[in-house]
Amino acid sequence: MVSGAKDRVFDAFVAAALIVVILIVLFPLFFVVSSSLTPYSEVLKNGGFILIPHALSFEAYATLLNQAQIPRAFVVTVIVTVVGTLVNLLLTVFTAYPLSRRQTPLRQTFLFVVVFTLLFSGGLIPTYLIVKSTGLLNSIWAMIIPTAISPFNVLLMKSFFQEIPDDLFEQARIDGASETRIMRSIVLPVSLPSVMTIGLFYAVGHWNEFFQAIFYISKRELYPLQVLIRQILTAGESLDNVDIKVPTMSLQMASIVLASIPVIAVYPFVQKHFVKGVMLGAVKS
Repeated sequence: MVSGAKDRVFDAFVAAALIVVILIVLFPLFFVVSSSLTPYSEVLKNGGFILIPHALSFEAYATLLNQAQIPRAFVVTVIVTVVGTLVNLLLTVFTAYPLSRRQTPLRQTFLFVVVFTLLFSGGLIPTYLIVKSTGLLNSIWAMIIPTAISPFNVLLMKSFFQEIPDDLFEQARIDGASETRIMRSIVLPVSLPSVMTIGLFYAVGHWNEFFQAIFYISKRELYPLQVLIRQILTAGESLDNVDIKVPTMSLQMASIVLASIPVIAVYPFVQKHFVKGVMLGAVKS
C-alpha cells in the first residue's frame, strides 16, 4: 500500500514536471505567433506587445508575402531542400549499403576514411577555395554540393542496413536477383523508416540553410529564406516600402512563422517513419 502511494506521488511529480516543461517550450512559440498577429493599434494602446491581443491582424503576413524577395527566397529554399535531400539520400544509401556488407572489398579501409572525415575536416578556407575553383559560387549548387553527404548519417544508415537479416540476401541471390535488384526490392522497402529518418535530418538541415549561403552566395536573388529572415531580425527595420501601420516586431515574428510552417506541416506525415527509424537505430549501433 505504501509502495502504491509512493508510485502515485512519483507519477504526479513527473506529470507536474512535464506540464512545466511543456509550458516553457510552448510559451515562446505562442508569443511569436501572438506578436505576428498583433495589430498596430493594439501596440499603441498597450504601449507594446501583449501576449493575447484583443484583435488579430494579418497585415504583417500580407506585407511579407507582397515583397518580391520573400517568395523568391522561399522558392530558393524549397529547391535547395528538395534537390539537396535527394542528392544526400542517393549518396548516403549507395555509400552505406556496401559498407554494411562484410564481403565488400576494402570495407575496413573505406570505413576508416568515413570515420576520419567525421573527426577531421578540410577547414573553411580550403572548402571555400574548392567551391570557388569549381565555379559553384553564387549558384544554388553551392548550398548542396559541399554538404552532399554526411559521414555521421552514412554510419547511421550502415547500422540500419546491418540489421537486415542475412537470410533475405541469401534467398534473393539463390533466386537469381542481382545486387541492384536486391537494393531496390529488399533493402530500400525494409529500410524505409531509416531512409525517412535520415531524409528528415537532411531536409531540416537544408531548410535551415544559413552558413553555406552567407559563405558562398553574394547575389541577393539567390538568398535562401533563413538568410533573409536573419536580415529582417537583425536590421531593426522593416522591409522596403513597408507601411508604418505594420510594427517591425510583427514582421520579424511573421517571418519566423512563415519559415517554420512548412517543416511543421510536413513532420506529421513522416513522424511514424521517424519514430520507427530512431527505435531501429537504438537496437544496434
